[in-house]
Amino acid sequence: MDSREISEFSTHDAAPDERNRDILIHVNGRLVPRAEAVVSVYDSGFLLGDGVWEGLRLHRGQWLFLEEHLDRLFEAAKAIDLDPGMDREGFRRALHRLAEANEMESDVHARLMVTRGPKAKPFQDPRLSQSGPTVVIIAEHSTLTEDNFERGIRLATVPHLRGLPMTQDPKLNSHSKLNCILAGIAAQKAGADEALMLDINGFVNTTNSCNFFIVRKGEVWTSTGDYCMNGITRGKIIQLCRQDGTPIFQRNFSLVDTYGADEAFLTGSFGGVTPVVEIDGRAISDGPGPVTRRLRAEYRALVHTESSDEPEHGPR
Repeated sequence: MDSREISEFSTHDAAPDERNRDILIHVNGRLVPRAEAVVSVYDSGFLLGDGVWEGLRLHRGQWLFLEEHLDRLFEAAKAIDLDPGMDREGFRRALHRLAEANEMESDVHARLMVTRGPKAKPFQDPRLSQSGPTVVIIAEHSTLTEDNFERGIRLATVPHLRGLPMTQDPKLNSHSKLNCILAGIAAQKAGADEALMLDINGFVNTTNSCNFFIVRKGEVWTSTGDYCMNGITRGKIIQLCRQDGTPIFQRNFSLVDTYGADEAFLTGSFGGVTPVVEIDGRAISDGPGPVTRRLRAEYRALVHTESSDEPEHGPR
């Protein structure tokens, strides 16, 4: 690929689906058509990126790992001193109501967003947000294509770093994503699909949107988790490695270690497990490697089990 071209692939690619033109969207308790789903230009999320969010997938009528997503949502809300305006049961019911209204069962991705709400004036002071939170849930039909898995993702290391906890903790799933957006732009300008980001000490950390793993001599390595979003899918892959006896290490490692890897892959709620085939112009593999394929199969089996363990449609 010419380095001046902008890549058209990403870990969030989904097959086009005409049903998404007519979806209903949850906006502060109301289900409204897509074209009418709007929030105020005074909203804290729009003005300042002041909010938190979760990405979830629906499989066989169940929102996968929902309680863990809600744990993270409420922890993040507490961290930024934001009252979400709903309890856990309220979010459960809202998600299931939205899926039912859109006649959704599987191959669905949702973005659940909570902001500090509309501000009295367009300024930073959080005390200007006086009318309560804004809650929006967008659920779309999103089917992953097998072609993207077989093709794999190309990464480029970028100068944008994962920051310190005292500036903006990278483990916080906030609306303020400009650092990751700039990283993604830099990678695309280099002709890659996504950005590989380092931590403040120069160790390999994560991509701009997913958690990152390498495989070396049968061992699976990922970052310490100190400077990245500790993804739920990331945690499941670590758990699966421990269960099947695959050596798994959360450790500091360098680009030298990465370039010499036998395999590399990404994890995320949308794509599950996605292989990486190239980093900074260096071939890692010519497609998904055996460990990547095995972990993907194990993760899919876990998803199937998770959705089989609950009532078909969950709480109402």
